[in-house]
Amino acid sequence: MSNEPHAPNDSPPKRDDMAAGREANSKQPPAKNQSKNHKSRQKSHQGRRLYAALDLGTNNCRLLIVERDGGNGFRVRDGFSRIVRLGEGLERTGRLSEDAMTRTIAALRICAGKIRRAGISRMRCVATEACRGAENGEDFIKRVKRDTGLRLEIIDGKAEAELAAIGCGSLFNPDVDDIILFDIGGGSTEVSRMSRQENSFFKLVDSDSLPLGVVRLAERHAGIGPHEHGYEGMLSESETRLQKFMDRQSDITDMSRLQIIGTSGTVTTLAAVQLGLAKYDRNVVDGCTIAAGDITRVIGDLRGLSRDELAANPCIGSQRADLVLAGCAVLEAIYRRWPVAEFSVADRGLREGLLLRMIRSDGRRGGRGANRNRNRNRNRNRNRKNRSHGTSSGGHNGQET
Repeated sequence: MSNEPHAPNDSPPKRDDMAAGREANSKQPPAKNQSKNHKSRQKSHQGRRLYAALDLGTNNCRLLIVERDGGNGFRVRDGFSRIVRLGEGLERTGRLSEDAMTRTIAALRICAGKIRRAGISRMRCVATEACRGAENGEDFIKRVKRDTGLRLEIIDGKAEAELAAIGCGSLFNPDVDDIILFDIGGGSTEVSRMSRQENSFFKLVDSDSLPLGVVRLAERHAGIGPHEHGYEGMLSESETRLQKFMDRQSDITDMSRLQIIGTSGTVTTLAAVQLGLAKYDRNVVDGCTIAAGDITRVIGDLRGLSRDELAANPCIGSQRADLVLAGCAVLEAIYRRWPVAEFSVADRGLREGLLLRMIRSDGRRGGRGANRNRNRNRNRNRNRKNRSHGTSSGGHNGQET
């Protein structure tokens, strides 16, 4: 999943119109010494419906807490994002290291505290490539539950791609025929194709999850020198691993009828750098479009910088200086296959997909409940009317009693 460090709590994401699915529930018990305050907060939250989604990726731990905003939309109430590098060294050892797990649990404790204090109605916490690929991934999930109370669910790449598509649905261009959406994470890259149907609804028709995460690519190809980024090797591997998915989309030939959406720290960072932002601003970046020529120019400029020079850029920073060019290699491989005029940039994805599914699921349940109440009231009125006329509708075929 996305490796960006920016917690998107500046403004609420827009509503989207993708389909919903089923979710898991989890509630966190209050600490013993906070029980009175917890009951008070629960009382203050009555009438509000709060949801939480947590995405633990190979590089980032990210939480979003929202309040349902009528219909199927929501308003952001709180957020958290921290680079934990859970998958550091995983490519070499096949296991999550003790240092990485300790860093990650420290971040998850903060998330658990925010969830507990917020009085969440529903939540879902998922883990992606690092946990599903590590030999000790399941053991780590159990440790998280024991140490933080959070129940993490390891999801597969297909589910990850679908959730990202749901989260980005409001950015879909209704005037195109096909959409390629990609999410460059720390451990994997998810790439999907949506095709417009007769009713103008975009249907997910193909997706793939590939071991092209920025942490993995950097560990495989980068050298120790300040300019040894290993870019050509990362680009070659990206093209090779993406080839099968690209070949399956061989019918996409008209670039004017194709939209490409990137939802990852790589794309949002490149957009921020190209826009010349003094610091990252989600309100400016999310939903913007960047000319492909500008993207390739920025990539070229970044390739010429040392790691220290990359770290000095306020939109990159020291924590991502050794990873940003790995994401650029994946992006360039995609652009070489589909040379569109511009890219759409999304600072949203899996967490928003989780939230929208939960909200829509509750909405459908509420609708069914309302129908049941209407039917119950209709039957009650019918029975009352029948009794006033000396008849029963309780299975006696209207005979007199």
